[in-house]
Amino acid sequence: MIVALIDSGFGLLPTSAWLRRLRPELDLMLSMDPDGAPWGPKPRDWVIEQVVTTARRAVRRGAEVVVLPCNTASVTALDEVRRDLGDGIPVVGTVPAIKPAAAACESVAIWATAATTASSYQADLIAQFANGSEVVGVACHGLADAIDRGDRGGAAAAIESAVARTPPGVSGVVLGCTHYPLVADSIAAQLPRGVRLFDSAEAVARQTLRRIDALGRPISGSGRVEVFLSGEPGELPEGARAFEAGRILLAPADDAVG
Repeated sequence: MIVALIDSGFGLLPTSAWLRRLRPELDLMLSMDPDGAPWGPKPRDWVIEQVVTTARRAVRRGAEVVVLPCNTASVTALDEVRRDLGDGIPVVGTVPAIKPAAAACESVAIWATAATTASSYQADLIAQFANGSEVVGVACHGLADAIDRGDRGGAAAAIESAVARTPPGVSGVVLGCTHYPLVADSIAAQLPRGVRLFDSAEAVARQTLRRIDALGRPISGSGRVEVFLSGEPGELPEGARAFEAGRILLAPADDAVG
């Protein structure tokens, strides 16, 4: 079975790596868009067209399940992808882990891109899921871009800036961009001791597996990882090796368990 994951850049790596850990026999189709990245600042109609076209192309290439491990793609185009592909193809979106963070912590910061931090989408999620907790948004300027370059030094500088702008006393940080879990170790190292991190990558992977199991089809595959870059066959960019999730996806399938 082929699962397609769609993002403009490395934001698809954490969820892909979790799928590899949990079901190493699944074949993964990673569709990235270096020519169009980043998607966040692009017009809504442009993003919808890009994501729907990529999902349609993935299904033509054999994908039986489509995952959008990208907040921009999910909030902008999830409904359109589902309508376009129809009921026969499960489509799984991503939502920042605000609800579990607010349930566990009295004070929460949501780290996200500048565009997401300023969006009505994030404001609506806070209103829906804050559950009485104090929630504040922190724009992490340049962090996703540094991650896409595989630039750990640039990421560390962006994290330092975000830490400085995170209110004291925060007990939980939501990684509100799917790129950020790739540097969760660096984020944890710079935050005050005891601050908990929350991200949605494992939850999205497990929801994907539930949707697969609900299909009632035998799961077969060789653990192959295919990569498409702006629609063309390619390879996972070398910068992915800077992150554990990237190394998991570049390793033989038998080495991905655990």
